[in-house]
Amino acid sequence: MKILHYVVFCLLCFSMKAQQDSIVQQRLARSFVREGNALYEAEKYGDAAIAYKKATAQAGTYFKSSFNLGNALYAQKNYKEAVPQYELAATGTENKLEKAAAYHNIGNAHLQEKEYSKAIEAYKKSLRNNPSDDETRYNLAFAREKLKQQQEDDKKNNPPPPSDYAKRMKKKADNLLEGNQFEEVLKLMEAALEKDPTVANYKDFMQRIESVIEIKTK
Repeated sequence: MKILHYVVFCLLCFSMKAQQDSIVQQRLARSFVREGNALYEAEKYGDAAIAYKKATAQAGTYFKSSFNLGNALYAQKNYKEAVPQYELAATGTENKLEKAAAYHNIGNAHLQEKEYSKAIEAYKKSLRNNPSDDETRYNLAFAREKLKQQQEDDKKNNPPPPSDYAKRMKKKADNLLEGNQFEEVLKLMEAALEKDPTVANYKDFMQRIESVIEIKTK
């Protein structure tokens, strides 16, 4: 029995020591966060980031240290490095408003990197936690519009490969070139482009023909 009591006593002491250590770490974390906040207000973002990192080292799941570190990195335009800090902040809190703020900033960071799909998903998560946030709702709409524009630009800059019809027209144009029939070549390709958008793959060819025609008419 004496041995059992001794073991229980030791376990209680260990538990109390662990709690004391945790309290000390939390206090240190809060102290470093306050230091980081002062530096952030002074726009010393690099020094602020160091202070927030020290806070995170003391209490890895402390929301304010991770969230503020993300802000300090964001202010230095280190958007990719800011994202994991915001993610850590989001997973380290049960407070819905804090989660919403973290996801909102994740969306902003992805928006800066023109990663619009990722930004959209982050804003959606933010709104799930705080549906009344109009700023997040506006940013979500903006990200969707930018994604749509990006997709349209990709289509213009990267047209699908030429169809069989487009290839036939190009071959016909090459045959006409052998007889120096430049005007006919251009008319042929322009008419083909109206019928088949994949003829746009030969835009450079058509522009060269236009240049030759201009030179000839001068």
